Amino acid sequence: MVELPEERRLIDRLSLEAFNASSEVDVKHIFGYKRKDNDLHKFIENLFYHPLFKSIMISTIALNAIFLVLETDYKVRYESNFFLEVADLIILAIYTTEFLMSFYLDPVNYWKDGYKRFDFIVLLIAYLPYTIDRTNPKTHQTATMLKGFQVLRVLKLIYYSPGMRILMAALAKTMKNVIYILVLLFLLMFIFAILGHGLYGDPDRGDFKNWGTLAAAFFTLFSLVTVDGWTDLQDELDDKKFATSRAFTIVFILLGFFVFFNMFIGVVIMDIQSSTEEYDKKLKAERKANLIAKKQVILKRQQEEKSTEYQTFDEMVEDFKKTLLHTDPMILEDFCASLPFIDLYLTSLDRQDATIYKLQELYYEIVATLTTLLRDSQDKALLSLQSLKAKSKSIASISPNK
Repeated sequence: MVELPEERRLIDRLSLEAFNASSEVDVKHIFGYKRKDNDLHKFIENLFYHPLFKSIMISTIALNAIFLVLETDYKVRYESNFFLEVADLIILAIYTTEFLMSFYLDPVNYWKDGYKRFDFIVLLIAYLPYTIDRTNPKTHQTATMLKGFQVLRVLKLIYYSPGMRILMAALAKTMKNVIYILVLLFLLMFIFAILGHGLYGDPDRGDFKNWGTLAAAFFTLFSLVTVDGWTDLQDELDDKKFATSRAFTIVFILLGFFVFFNMFIGVVIMDIQSSTEEYDKKLKAERKANLIAKKQVILKRQQEEKSTEYQTFDEMVEDFKKTLLHTDPMILEDFCASLPFIDLYLTSLDRQDATIYKLQELYYEIVATLTTLLRDSQDKALLSLQSLKAKSKSIASISPNK
């Protein structure tokens, strides 16, 4: 199997990380300079990637959503204003702490992650209401609008949900195809809007309200393509005694709703399936890279611990057992431990069994043949003996007569 360049880079990166994690001296770099705070960096890294920290962040986002719902009630907002303000400050402090920890761990690659850039923008928006005097009537409307944008904080949940990230990636990939579908739908609506305006937009005898202008025709076609209230629109055309109105409506709904709408759904489903498969491949590549990285680290440690100071082989084995951990997988580099050899060995055993079975059949055939030959020879000997006895009796009977 040929390794992809991306998978090779992932294996090299994880191998280096695992080797650094297993070595006594852990040296990290930032902007080309050595870090002098390795212990603090290690502590924050363990804290940031701990499952408990993830649970705390998800719970904080859920509480933030609940408080945003409570703030929509004017009575609750008025009576619990101080509590809501304090809770908002605490939640904002937690978000800020998360940002500082993530930025401290990797300040360079932080800006390369799209989700983290989005988190920074959301955090920046969250601070904007505190830069405006909300007691001033002139800026109250602006502060209220910025307060409404705080609902974007709930989208931070996407970063902690792999499933939601897959859907977002699928939607991002779908945008290109969706734009093409929307352009085709716009062209279809443009054609039917011109036709509808020409057929039914007469101010005196037509339906001027729905088809009198191009904008009204577009809005009417949008209602038809969503199949929302299309029967009312068709009844108005029937009242005007238009003979072609029903054919016009049916053809447009067939093309606009059944064709383009189902095409849109099909594109989204295919892109989601493709993103899910890519995510599964990425997980498998990460698992494989982790195993290879552990293997390289163990082999490296075994090579470093090899020594010729042992008096006996048993002493070397006992000392080697002390260097192994219960969580370490055993790495065997012998030829007999490889999968191709095991497969070849099992095939050879199957062929050996088949050969022995054929030899047994041949042995049984030889025994049967020899048994038949032996019986034939015995029968012939018995017949010859009987014939000799008969001859001897005949000779004996002739002699007295003479």
